[in-house]
Amino acid sequence: MNHMETPALQPIVPAYHVEILTADQRAQLQAATLKILEDVGVHCPSEKALQIYAEHGARVDFSRHIVRLDPELTLGAMSYAPRFYTMGARHPDFDLRLDGKALYCATDGCGVETIDLSTRRRRPSIKEDVAMGARLADNLPEIGFYWPIVSAQDHRSTAPLHELEASFNNTVKHIQSETVMGEPSARYAIEMARVIAGDERSLRGRPPLSLLVCCIAPLAQDKEGMESALAFAEAGLPVGFMSMANAASTAPATLAGALVTGDAEIVAAMVLIQMAYPGAPVFHSLLPGIMHPHTGAYLGSAWEGTILYAIGVELAHLWGVPTLAGIFGTDALAPGWQSAGDAASSLLLIALAGAETGSGLGLLESCTLFYPEEMLLDADIYQRVRYEAAGLDTSQEALALDVIQAVGPRGHFLRHPHTRTYLRQRAFSNLSGQPAPGGDYQDPADVARIKAEWICANHRPLPLEASQQAELKKILDAADKELGSSHSSSLDRRGVD
Repeated sequence: MNHMETPALQPIVPAYHVEILTADQRAQLQAATLKILEDVGVHCPSEKALQIYAEHGARVDFSRHIVRLDPELTLGAMSYAPRFYTMGARHPDFDLRLDGKALYCATDGCGVETIDLSTRRRRPSIKEDVAMGARLADNLPEIGFYWPIVSAQDHRSTAPLHELEASFNNTVKHIQSETVMGEPSARYAIEMARVIAGDERSLRGRPPLSLLVCCIAPLAQDKEGMESALAFAEAGLPVGFMSMANAASTAPATLAGALVTGDAEIVAAMVLIQMAYPGAPVFHSLLPGIMHPHTGAYLGSAWEGTILYAIGVELAHLWGVPTLAGIFGTDALAPGWQSAGDAASSLLLIALAGAETGSGLGLLESCTLFYPEEMLLDADIYQRVRYEAAGLDTSQEALALDVIQAVGPRGHFLRHPHTRTYLRQRAFSNLSGQPAPGGDYQDPADVARIKAEWICANHRPLPLEASQQAELKKILDAADKELGSSHSSSLDRRGVD
């Protein structure tokens, strides 16, 4: 099947901005983060990372794996981090220029179950679901870059690399992984990125792959995550760190306490990268939750929780780096009122706060369950925010005073040429308000499912060159052999239905 052209990106470009924190509050939060890093420190079980910290002046307790950072050391290291850079794509038209002018959003990831488009049955996710998600993302102009939306559970320890291969083969957009953990896997992922980039200069100037590493709340780092981050940074690929500190369980029950706990986790990790590779591109991702007092669940969409993501944007910029902000994350069980309501304000707030990137489209049940149609429903909400953030045109043509005068009192504007011209420019949802046979209206979720089915059946992105496909296959084969994975698993044996 011939490939179909990928629609141009439609980032959110705010015409106005908001500040949630005052300058004094920002200073208070930063001072609190510095105090935590100086007096409490963070736990880091990686000997490689501990050595780097120690060599650059951190106070390291090697027996307890605790790192403490003096404020001057933290601020000095962070001064090397770049405020702006580019996250490249397979095709340059889809490069993401993180210059503070626009917000680009990604899918969510890395879910573990899929609602099968054909059978509508719930099943464990597989590599083909990653490919399907990439094709959907490639077709949607609202999605600026792709997180492998689910896990390739039909593979074992090299599942993250198989997710990358499925992603690179099914979208021309930037790929960001949150599952490549450990230096051996990272080295293979970097080689895959090098194949996509074509040469070392492009790899560093327009990196087609970036990495997100989750911290361990409270105040701890993951050994495999930090060592993969160091490998990515050495290669010039962007690396971000996310905290999901949970107020009342893995963070204090106050919102400010949860914010500074998570911020300290992220900053400590970024400091390590700048110590090892000054000037390496990093980003900050603060997604604190609030524990539900009855269930103990992490709630990223509690009534008070949405504002935390926007404050995370302000803290990232205070440290002088771009942000990956949280959007949409919902514990809804199916597409519907709750999944839409949970997304209602988070995207608009982080856009107006100036976020460069955000992730969260397409998953339900606290980021574990992939409904393919949910990507389109979330994209519909994205478009509403894109228009809301764009502001108002008050030019003379838009004010239309001459048209108002021509029509006059008790006239009708429908017949005026100005109406025909500008009504065609108005934007409307292609999911809601769609007529059904018999004069009724279709459920937007049903319309989204039909559109998702069409995209999966018909959209074929620009393929990789045959030589690139062969190189990726060679890298995967080597990784499978070295890391002990096979192309089958218990999932294969029991089936996925």
